[in-house]
Amino acid sequence: MDAHSRLHARALFFAPPFVSLLLALLPALFFATALRAADTLPGDFREIVNNARQKAFPSVVYLHCVVENFERGERQRTTTAGSGVIISADGEVMTNWHVVDHAVEVRALLNDGRAFPVEIIGGDKDTDLALVRLKLPAGEKVAPLEIAGDDTLQEGDFVMALGAPWGLNRSVSFGIVSCARRFLPSASEYNTWIQTDASISPGNSGGPLVDTRGRIVGINTRAMLYGGNTGFAVPANMVRIVAPRLRAGGKTGANWTWVGVRLQPLRDFQRNVYFDGGTGAIVTGTDENSPAREAGLRTQDRLIRVNGTPVTALMEEDLPAVRLMLALLPADAPARFTILRDGAEQILTVQPRAKGLVQGEEFACPRWDFTVKAINRFEVPDLHYQRAEGVYVSGIRFPGNASGSGLQMRDIIQAVNGLDVTTIDEVRAQHQKTTAALETGKGARRLVLTVLRNNQRLQIVMDISRDYIVK
Repeated sequence: MDAHSRLHARALFFAPPFVSLLLALLPALFFATALRAADTLPGDFREIVNNARQKAFPSVVYLHCVVENFERGERQRTTTAGSGVIISADGEVMTNWHVVDHAVEVRALLNDGRAFPVEIIGGDKDTDLALVRLKLPAGEKVAPLEIAGDDTLQEGDFVMALGAPWGLNRSVSFGIVSCARRFLPSASEYNTWIQTDASISPGNSGGPLVDTRGRIVGINTRAMLYGGNTGFAVPANMVRIVAPRLRAGGKTGANWTWVGVRLQPLRDFQRNVYFDGGTGAIVTGTDENSPAREAGLRTQDRLIRVNGTPVTALMEEDLPAVRLMLALLPADAPARFTILRDGAEQILTVQPRAKGLVQGEEFACPRWDFTVKAINRFEVPDLHYQRAEGVYVSGIRFPGNASGSGLQMRDIIQAVNGLDVTTIDEVRAQHQKTTAALETGKGARRLVLTVLRNNQRLQIVMDISRDYIVK
């Protein structure tokens, strides 16, 4: 075709009749793509959506939670709402950790109107997943929802977010997968996230994100982290990994192991740092008293294999998979870390430890009018660096005896009236002792606290003669 013919054909293509024809065909192309994505389910696209909705809704539960809160310097109880999805016929329900965290009572409402009390089996802060169980009458069963495979989701796939946004039960929103593997640095160590434009509002948390076949592809979590219509969900593969670990671990969580190594991808766009080669992950540091430091791992080492399995973090979204591999290593069993240092391979033996709880226990001190929390390496690493074991001020009540004493949030309590304290139980014992003495009229009206603040030792004298809490 000569230049004149090509120009004539291009003009004909963009002529109004052809443009109108293309616009008319776009909906057909859209629905044809949807049908292929839905594995060629029968009927039009509305029927596909209805089939998925009808399959999923019987497994969606509305959760009403009574939770304890210590942030304002006293123990308070509030109610929150969330969602969940049934994953076993005997009543196991997957939801978010933040939905049932600090819950003292949970009730569930099913789509058919049945209501049941709920038992919390375990929760994992690291992945924001929790496993609970409906307290079903003997012999009664419920309808579980199928969990999709690990690699079924792609960008552009149609999904539905089910749950109770703003406490409005039996709600569904519809959208596409914007990104099937979104890296959110501050959200989780071990998984990337499903990003979707399906509306996920407060109350949707814990409900299922389902595909057009009515299968769980994710668990909806905190909404609109970046504003607009952007929502996120924990991928189904993490549900498959975490659920059995919560069954086994119960209140201790998912029982991850801890190595204490910090890693950097080979192509770190955010820091504008790029390393040669296409294998491995770069060590940027190790935690104090960690297995990695004890084994001799150093900054700038390139980790290339763990127990013979290749390790590669080319981009930052590859880091969670590497961290998950390390977290799944058996605790207290030696692991072989093959590193590249100064151009030569070395094998270091690392002894992973059980990670344990990732947040400290809390306790309210009513007459003192502040709350304390156990120092936890993973929750408050800066305080852990100052004191490996101890308690710190997590909340101060206003008005109250502590609010005018000079005590500050995050002060580490070292001693009460000259007696050393390092645990919540020791603080509880001192609190009971001083308040019981006040009730008899023979106790001291002043409390002397020794605190550590920014590595400086201070004395705080607190008048506790007044009872600010109306009984």
